[in-house]
Amino acid sequence: MESIGEFFKQVREAKGLTIDEVSSKTRIRADFVRALEEGNFSKLPDQVFAKGFVRSYARSLGLDEEDAIQRFIRSAGAFYEKQDERERLRLRQLEEERKRQANRKVVGVSIAMAAVALVVLLSREQSTTIRHADVEQVFGEQTNGESTKEEPVVAPSRESGESEPAMGGGKQSDKGATSALSSSTEQTRRHEPTPPPIAMARPDALSVQTLSPGADGPLGGISFEGGSSSADEPLVLDLEATELSWVVVQVDNGSPQESLLRPGEKVRWKGHHQFVLTLGNAGGVKAELNGKPQKPFGPSGKVARDIVLKR
Repeated sequence: MESIGEFFKQVREAKGLTIDEVSSKTRIRADFVRALEEGNFSKLPDQVFAKGFVRSYARSLGLDEEDAIQRFIRSAGAFYEKQDERERLRLRQLEEERKRQANRKVVGVSIAMAAVALVVLLSREQSTTIRHADVEQVFGEQTNGESTKEEPVVAPSRESGESEPAMGGGKQSDKGATSALSSSTEQTRRHEPTPPPIAMARPDALSVQTLSPGADGPLGGISFEGGSSSADEPLVLDLEATELSWVVVQVDNGSPQESLLRPGEKVRWKGHHQFVLTLGNAGGVKAELNGKPQKPFGPSGKVARDIVLKR
């Protein structure tokens, strides 16, 4: 069976139409029409856009669109299978790179958290050690002061049965009287109650509080969770075609959705995080994200790939 390009060329020439006339009628660029007839699929956009061109071309010639699509698949299937395989490989590599970057970020955050916790624990331990050392020094000084207090020396007293000789001179009498007075004074001291020791209040340094992380704690000001209420609001994308354009939209991480937009047609998608667009005619589409007009994606007839729209 003849290729789709040869089939279109034969029908076009049989109807007496030129490539420029077909281009004007279908609003497909003349170089795309020529590449389609020559079977040069590498000059055409992605398969979804090329299918849109085939449908428009078949419709302009009055041909069965489904039959034309089947001819196109048989003619260009091998080429686009290799292209799809290359695209899948590229996306897989990008996904692996994103995972590696995410893992590096997680490891970095974990190391930072561990370092902060270690610094806090060390500072608390050092503070507690210093306070205990101060308390031990205070109690040590008290103990040393008590141990160095002099005990009174008690002179032995004479037994009641012994008596000083009546005769012996003035010096011995004075000496005996002094000894008796000292003995009486020491006995009085022994019978006096010993004052209770002064109880020292434990210093406040022993009272160590363990602070919990919070606004006033050692980790105050560090937030481990983030979020924004605006992230829960829906993301709305509105597209309006000013020229014929084939559009592929991927909403968040969902499957791509394709659509052929004619001039004046509008379409809307809703998501949460982002949209990834591929446009067969970058200058033929106007876009608004949550009601905010977006800049043009490129000139008319230019293919624009992987356009990311997010908050």
